[in-house]
Amino acid sequence: MFLLISFNSCTKKSKVEKEVEKMELNLQIYRFEKAFFETPPEKLNELKEEYPFFFPEGDPDSVWVEKIENPLWRELYQEVEKKYSDFGKQEKELEDLFKHIKYFFPKVIEPKVYTVIADMDYNNKVIYANDKLLISLELYLGPKHKFYEFPSYIEQNFEERQILPDVVTSFSLNLIRPATERTLLSEMIYYGKQLYLKDQLLPNHNDAEKMGYLPQQLTWCQENESYVWRYFIEKELLFSTESKLANRFINIGPFSKFYLEIDNQSPGRVGQWIGWQIVRSFMQKNEVSLPELLKMDPTEIFKKSKYKPKKTDE
Repeated sequence: MFLLISFNSCTKKSKVEKEVEKMELNLQIYRFEKAFFETPPEKLNELKEEYPFFFPEGDPDSVWVEKIENPLWRELYQEVEKKYSDFGKQEKELEDLFKHIKYFFPKVIEPKVYTVIADMDYNNKVIYANDKLLISLELYLGPKHKFYEFPSYIEQNFEERQILPDVVTSFSLNLIRPATERTLLSEMIYYGKQLYLKDQLLPNHNDAEKMGYLPQQLTWCQENESYVWRYFIEKELLFSTESKLANRFINIGPFSKFYLEIDNQSPGRVGQWIGWQIVRSFMQKNEVSLPELLKMDPTEIFKKSKYKPKKTDE
């Protein structure tokens, strides 16, 4: 039976992948950071005409000239160039991602992709807005890069392999409606939907990369799934609207906050991970399309998931 299930799963996956491979796509990628830092100040007007949306009205040219000539900005540009001078590999990966997006969401029009060097805003590493996708390459130079002064739990996601998961996260914001009920369960399943979307759109990424975890952090969640779930049940947290719960179990942080000795061993955002397992359990037991799933009520998903983590041996 196990072999039969595995065979059927592989057959279904290969069928989707074969259909994805047939899709035609003309993804346009513009290296704005190259254009910006390699433009002589006297030709700034030409650059502004080509990329008007990057130059807000009212800002004098001196602002941009100073940035082009600033030694620190130029050094950062050189670091980005060192890693991403050839963007061919990333372009193929982005094309594959958008083929998957088109397969599941045929009406989506692929955006124009712009690579940029922004202001180290780790909350907006990728911005997907209407017909444009902006990727801030200065935040994908690798953890512990000399330009970074962030906590390690944030820097761990400054990896090249996080570009595509971050694109899907930004893409999902237009697809998944935030829960109207501010319960912990609703928040968990909101992010569970987002992570399940990555399951479908990023078949070549592992679970740690989709989650933005280190391998050992994913292992901790897998080994402690039943304990975490039991804690949520015993403390009656699932349907609680206590505002502190998001910071304890959902939002990015160095660890989750059970107020127990295990806190420092746990990764942050374990509520997101549990929500992912609930959504996966639901999709295994119900015939629902991906777009339908993203619109469904969290409580309905939870009830029909019949989620029950395996007990961990004592």
